Amino acid sequence: MQVRTRFAPSPTGYMHLGNLRTALYTYLYARRTGGKFILRIEDTDQEREVAGAVDIIYKSMKTAGLSHDEGPDVGGPCGPYVQSQRKDTYMPYARQLIESGHAYYCFCTKERLDEAREAAEKKGETFKYDKHCLRLSKEEIRQKLDAGVPYVIRQNIPTEGKAGFDDVIYGHVEVDCDTLDDNVLIKADGLPTYNFANVIDDHLMGITHVMRGNEYLSSAPKYNLLYEALGWTPPTYVHLTPVMVDAPVLDKDGKPVLDEAGNPVTSKRKMSKRKGDPSFEDLLSQGYLTEAVINYLVLLGWSPRGEREFYTLAELEEVFDLEGLSKSPSVFDIQKLNWFNAEYIRKLDPEKYLELATPWMARALDPEKFDFKRLAELLQGRTEVFNQLPGMIKFLAEQPDFPADFYVNKKQKSTLESAKAALEAALPLLEGIEPWTEAELHDRVMEAIPGLGMKNGQFLWPLRIAISGQMSTPGGAFEIAYLLGRDETLRRLKAAIEKL
Repeated sequence: MQVRTRFAPSPTGYMHLGNLRTALYTYLYARRTGGKFILRIEDTDQEREVAGAVDIIYKSMKTAGLSHDEGPDVGGPCGPYVQSQRKDTYMPYARQLIESGHAYYCFCTKERLDEAREAAEKKGETFKYDKHCLRLSKEEIRQKLDAGVPYVIRQNIPTEGKAGFDDVIYGHVEVDCDTLDDNVLIKADGLPTYNFANVIDDHLMGITHVMRGNEYLSSAPKYNLLYEALGWTPPTYVHLTPVMVDAPVLDKDGKPVLDEAGNPVTSKRKMSKRKGDPSFEDLLSQGYLTEAVINYLVLLGWSPRGEREFYTLAELEEVFDLEGLSKSPSVFDIQKLNWFNAEYIRKLDPEKYLELATPWMARALDPEKFDFKRLAELLQGRTEVFNQLPGMIKFLAEQPDFPADFYVNKKQKSTLESAKAALEAALPLLEGIEPWTEAELHDRVMEAIPGLGMKNGQFLWPLRIAISGQMSTPGGAFEIAYLLGRDETLRRLKAAIEKL
């Protein structure tokens, strides 16, 4: 039997990382087993649909390298692959369930349901539909249908016995039927709910393995009851554990709660775009590399065999397996992602790094005035995320104010007195250097330092501080002086001497 997996997002906004991870695992399992990977758009909740979200799904999948074999944009033998375009598909199965007694028409008004819900809340009970319309006679049902009374179609959950399913991660899951609600299968507008459409579509599209978040664990017993009622074999279920984040605990005024040491108290919660966590698009726009995000994301809930951490997508297609999926939630750690991204950036060809870094450097510096190629050579080994670059180099465009104690460095044996002496000696020395190149700056200065009675650090540390105003810079005094140019370097040096 050929493996057929599907990724079925709802077009309700950006691709959050939990969704992307589900798509990634689904894709990898299909590729590892030589199966088919299907993209299906589940847009039956049209009130929540966001304009342009379908295009975002296509773009995100393409950017991530997750090519689908069947889908709305590529076609296939099981189309259409957009649920709203399959509207006529679902009603015949709903009616089949009605005829077999596994579903029924429900004509209850919103007012009646609200009253029943309020009554349950007052009793401290969870609301559960009372099967009121199941007791209607065939004649009463026919009269209401002929009169055009609005209705939904509900699943008729047994009141006794158990419902369950087998899951790759969670094993056998079973619940008492009397705890399950008669959920709606067909809404008043004629469209199916997700709970119904996904069962029908998965069967008709031959889906063999369903991977989705564990928030659907509680609904899966109902899905299996539908499979049984329709005489179908359910797919293999893989309910993925969630991706969590450490989030600050807030008080009733929305302010962070602090512990006795004054540190924010945090607790783990499920990652959510609505709560400010980054989406895939957010990370890319911040300067993370796609390959780094995919590599990091696949390890949030899956462990490869061995200690290896770095994989290309093609390599993951060869090694991904269900046995490595975790039974515990994973925690999204932005510092670990930064480390992954930095490692990928260091492996870039210098030309590729320059190409990617140039737009970010141009946010802080005029490319007509600065040597971006040389600056990129200095920055590549120091870059974690590209959005850090403007802050790292803006001192070249405009030197910030800095305190005098920046000149003090015990390791370099630099004091305020020695710094002033070094800068006063440096000014005439630099004024005489021509041509203004890194090599000439290096050779002339290094040749002169011994004659000044100073150690290299005593001279170069204050020089770099004076012309950069930074404790840490990409490159040393010679590189910074070259990038600034002769006139700006001398101007900054003179200003520094006056302040000392």
